[in-house]
Amino acid sequence: MAAAGGPVEVALVSAAEAASSSGGGCSVWEVGSGASVAGYRGFSCAARGMALLGGEHLLGAQLGKACVGAWELQRKDQLQQKIICPGLVSCLAAAPNGLYILAGIAESIYLWEVSSGNLLAILNRHYQDLSCVAFTDDSSHFLSGAKDSLVIVWNLYSVLQAENAQSPEPRHVWSRHSLPITDLCCGMGGPMARAATASLDQTAKLWEISSGDLLLSVVFDVGILSVTLDLTEYHMFCGGMDGSIFQVDLCAWPVQRERGFQTEREAAKIFKGHRNQVTCLSVSTDGSLLLSGSHDETVRLWDIQSKQCLRTVNYKGIRREQPGEKRAAVLADVCDKRKGEALYPCNRQILSFERLDLDTLQTLFFLDQIRFIAS
Repeated sequence: MAAAGGPVEVALVSAAEAASSSGGGCSVWEVGSGASVAGYRGFSCAARGMALLGGEHLLGAQLGKACVGAWELQRKDQLQQKIICPGLVSCLAAAPNGLYILAGIAESIYLWEVSSGNLLAILNRHYQDLSCVAFTDDSSHFLSGAKDSLVIVWNLYSVLQAENAQSPEPRHVWSRHSLPITDLCCGMGGPMARAATASLDQTAKLWEISSGDLLLSVVFDVGILSVTLDLTEYHMFCGGMDGSIFQVDLCAWPVQRERGFQTEREAAKIFKGHRNQVTCLSVSTDGSLLLSGSHDETVRLWDIQSKQCLRTVNYKGIRREQPGEKRAAVLADVCDKRKGEALYPCNRQILSFERLDLDTLQTLFFLDQIRFIAS
């Protein structure tokens, strides 16, 4: 538990709502009590389309429109800025250091510098639409996954140093999946970290970023739509199309590079309760709780050891997602207030937005690939 006056863990949940005056957005509720804390309205966000920028702005790619919305975290009300993009944004990520923004638009990756608003690079190595992007915790690398079944690892420095006439080369191209990539996440350790990937080919894989080696491949009975690691990286959690959540022991002995998840034999490692596909997952900082979001219009909080559901939050009245849409749920920490500044106007040839006055901001650590973040 957090000390009095200290950080508290909250869940940040985004879902596409029916047309209304609120226009969608996301809600924040306290994990311990389930009490509502805040709400950010005026936008319906796309799957994998939310990110925290520098602890000051919440960014969300608007569902079905070529723009990104930005909220002031402190104001907790209507949309404050609208960023016009060159196409529909399928996935979004902000560097943990707050210096760069990534957006997947069709099969291309767009990289912007926050301080200047300049478009630094357009990367075209995927053959089909992007589905997910993520930075490493030190912002030195980023990963991209797409419907072409490829996961590509990029060195940010190499991308920034590439000549205008040259296309930067990725550090690794992982092609061991056979169907579209649905989710990915990076562990701790910067370029030495491990990364987990999920795919509709019914597998989840664990990779080493530094060498590019495949460390583990787990085969399931259903397609996998979401994946996350606990902070110690002892376990990998995978959300299935049938509503099941699978817990994979990464320290199992003997070590097997490829193995199947035996549903009947490993029933004690399955979280059961969702009635539709599980699209997002997050593990608490102490490794005791798991948060899951699903197309069954619920967000569930689980005790990992007992596999018991501790709390179910219903989002009835929120329209069901169309194929390809996902509800995003996030566990975060509420931290101290800090002074923020308006986002710098981005290069108008590619992206522009209206500047509005910004006041004092309250920090929420936020990721669109739901996970607990320590303050």
